[in-house]
Amino acid sequence: MDGRPLYLEPRLEPRLRSLVAAHGTLHSIVDALGSPLHVVVPDQIAENLERFRSVYRSHHLSGQVFYAHKANRSSALLRRLAATDAGVDVASLGELQHALGAGFGAGRITATGPKNPEFLWLAARAGVTVSVDAVAELDQLAALVRKHALAPVRVLLRLSGFEASGVKVLSRRSRFGTPVRELEPLLEAVERHADAVDPAGVAFHLDTTSVTEKATALEGSLAALELCRSRGLRPRAVDIGGGFGIGYLAEREQWEAYTTALTAAVLGRRPPLTWGGHGYGLRNESGTLRGTLGLYPAHRPVAGAAYLDELLAQPAPSLGGRPLASLLLEHLYDLHTEPGRALLDQCGLTLARVLEVRTQEGGGELLVRLAAKADDIALEDHGVLMDPVVVPRDGAGRGDDGPVAVHLFGSLCLETDLITRRTVFLPRRPEPGDLLAFANTAGYAMDFHATRAQHQPAAGKVAAWQDGDAWRWCLDDQFWPITPARGAQ
Repeated sequence: MDGRPLYLEPRLEPRLRSLVAAHGTLHSIVDALGSPLHVVVPDQIAENLERFRSVYRSHHLSGQVFYAHKANRSSALLRRLAATDAGVDVASLGELQHALGAGFGAGRITATGPKNPEFLWLAARAGVTVSVDAVAELDQLAALVRKHALAPVRVLLRLSGFEASGVKVLSRRSRFGTPVRELEPLLEAVERHADAVDPAGVAFHLDTTSVTEKATALEGSLAALELCRSRGLRPRAVDIGGGFGIGYLAEREQWEAYTTALTAAVLGRRPPLTWGGHGYGLRNESGTLRGTLGLYPAHRPVAGAAYLDELLAQPAPSLGGRPLASLLLEHLYDLHTEPGRALLDQCGLTLARVLEVRTQEGGGELLVRLAAKADDIALEDHGVLMDPVVVPRDGAGRGDDGPVAVHLFGSLCLETDLITRRTVFLPRRPEPGDLLAFANTAGYAMDFHATRAQHQPAAGKVAAWQDGDAWRWCLDDQFWPITPARGAQ
């Protein structure tokens, strides 16, 4: 490789940095439970919730922060949130059962996503709010309510296809929600089912990091609420979904240096930076760069609660140019959000033991095999590039032998089992018995893609918390907010 190492160092806030530095604790957990292993930090999710709450307070807004359960299956994280004032957004029957069992009451749960009849029935029977995507789903829900003599169900009307003034459909297409131009038939269905549903408000789901697109959707949602009110309905809330993002990397300069070097490598102007010349969506066509870089913007200076704050400050051109937060406040609408990844920022890491370090014939990058599979550490499935941290077996390392370039492979008998497709630069050579700690994997990268391929185990999961200067842990499903010896309760 030419030039300096292209590090992509993870952003570590104090709590997670302390856990990564607890070498003895991390090795003892893996010795006991095996590799790979996920470690979640429940107290961090409560801190992240407070950051969102502070944005609500700064804009004098009411409403609920619903944790998007699909981002992580952890019982410990869910139970820790149940001890706060947060809500939870569930997208399956199993998630709804999990939330109810973790201590969430019906008033703190919203049901979204594709729904089978069993999911709809339990949601209606328990009395949770249901986000409906279409007239057909509303008809199905109303039929269940009548057939089983249930109380009317609170519903949010999920919309899509928002337009900006003078711009042809600014927000991208979504398979979720009713196009806003078809709102009238949806409202007619609400009126037809007035005995079975209570229209609590509107919602949207946009798979984008664009503040402009989300501002357009929120502006369109406010207009939709006014249309509801003009028909005699009394909606009270707008749910803007999730997608607030997080910043994975510590240094902007490292991200810019890497993406610049990757472009040069794809064009053949420097040696490859990936296994097999993978371009992450970029390709070289006769010396011309083609394609689109399919990577998550790993360094994001504005993310999470700060992203929400920026969104609420956006003006609404079709509504007098007032800030969106001011319009919500003036109409006394509740603001609901559904952060998943953003609430899980800094809430965990994944550990994998180094099994083998092999030098290639002729030199070059080291081949490092881990006791893990690619789907146990699914950062790249979400386009996230980030260096792991070496946790030496002896706790102190074996001297500074300088940076090394490595390829990280999994334990499956497949050429495609790559922990990361890119060449990873580490500050020193790892050795068998060391651990690699992949930071900030709690959001989608832990178990969203987990499998037991080739009878290899799926990663276990534990919850960890600080007790003075030490770290304590228990199995994830044994953690409760009143777990003994948790320190401050």
